[in-house]
Amino acid sequence: MHQPADIDIRATIPHREPFLYVDRVLEHEAGRMVTEWDVRADAHFFRGHYPGQPLVPGVLLCESAFQAGALLCASDERGAIPPGAVPVLTRIADARFRRRVGPGETLRCEVKLDERVGPARYMSAKLTSNGEAVLRVQFVVAITAGGLA
Repeated sequence: MHQPADIDIRATIPHREPFLYVDRVLEHEAGRMVTEWDVRADAHFFRGHYPGQPLVPGVLLCESAFQAGALLCASDERGAIPPGAVPVLTRIADARFRRRVGPGETLRCEVKLDERVGPARYMSAKLTSNGEAVLRVQFVVAITAGGLA
């Protein structure tokens, strides 16, 4: 069942501006989450990523999916993260970019927890904008004890 989510993003994951690429959690259920990111026209990366033809770098599209995955793990019993541990990206597989994304678009990310094996969380995500496919990616995060030190 799709339920509206009341998740405090900043209290759940350590990412902060200018490297926070999730603005809202729209839905959350066991093993699945839907988030949105409003791509601001004044985003720092547009100054250098094709001046005159602003384009969101593909790596940042992926990062939005990875941050949604971290939120899912931190908010979901299926992907549970022990206190003091953090999810760290360990694998990116089969990233497929479908179209470019520019300033002012709102990206919707649906992320799923496909499998949990020990500290590894196998996940998949799809990003869309205005109902059009933007990115599909599979990735793995490992839950590491003791934080990032």
